[in-house]
Amino acid sequence: MATETCILIGAPVDSGKRRRGCLMGPDAYRTAGIAETLAELGHRVIDRGNLSPAPHDPDRPDHPLHAVNETIGWTKSLSAAAEAAMAEGLPIFLGGDHSLSAGTELGAANFAAAEGRPQFVLWLDAHSDFHTMESSDSGNLHGTPVAYFTGHGRFEGFPEVANPVPQENVCIIGLRSVDAAERAALQSSRIHRHDMREIDEHGIARPLAAFLKRVAEAGGRLHVSLDVDFLDPDVAPAVGTTVPGGATVREAHLVMEMLHDSALVTSMDLVELNPFLDTRGRTAKLMVDLAASALGRRIFDRVTRSY
Repeated sequence: MATETCILIGAPVDSGKRRRGCLMGPDAYRTAGIAETLAELGHRVIDRGNLSPAPHDPDRPDHPLHAVNETIGWTKSLSAAAEAAMAEGLPIFLGGDHSLSAGTELGAANFAAAEGRPQFVLWLDAHSDFHTMESSDSGNLHGTPVAYFTGHGRFEGFPEVANPVPQENVCIIGLRSVDAAERAALQSSRIHRHDMREIDEHGIARPLAAFLKRVAEAGGRLHVSLDVDFLDPDVAPAVGTTVPGGATVREAHLVMEMLHDSALVTSMDLVELNPFLDTRGRTAKLMVDLAASALGRRIFDRVTRSY
């Protein structure tokens, strides 16, 4: 197993939706032992602590988009931190709600462009997060990052997306909650998408293997964004957007072990963990275990959990 320099970056983003609690996510991952777990696998681990948003204008409570200026501030600080960390190793962003990926992927794509390599994104999520600022009914910006970093729609006030990720370089696995506006946008896009019915019928390995083959053939960099709600809420309850019928623990570990086997992952998000909704830390521990599988832990090495 290749040794990585894993750079932990806390992103206590809680501005992308109205239900509070994701700001506690980074410290929950640390309490669940993410640094120690990765170090036990032989990796060098650097914990950079928690980021803060860049200076931003105050948000108006009557604005149709929730905390848009704060989210812009987070996007600026996260993109700068991501681009800098890429030069040092494999950054792992500890979230925080999914709006943080607007910044992490912006920084990743800028770094890939500077290297002259294509950027790819694996989005493990029950939702496509392909809303624009205009199409969002909820006003929650955690439903918009994929649209933002692919250059789909207007994002007034946000940093310019100088290096949009081509839609065909994005693969979403785990879909099971997509509203009408997103469905129409996805169907007219070139994004590769795989819902849970397809996974039930054909398994999760086939679409992932096909995507990883495309990344490898292109010599691309791969950003993986893992949302807690990719998992079934019976095994991962600590998320404010629970959708029944998610990936099982076995399916999720298979995805992560395939990612490790591919040696393609260059950055990762762990998002939407809301410890306020957890049961004795079980979701945080599971997410740490999944990160460990992505970084080399094999099935025979897994620990027995006692909750």
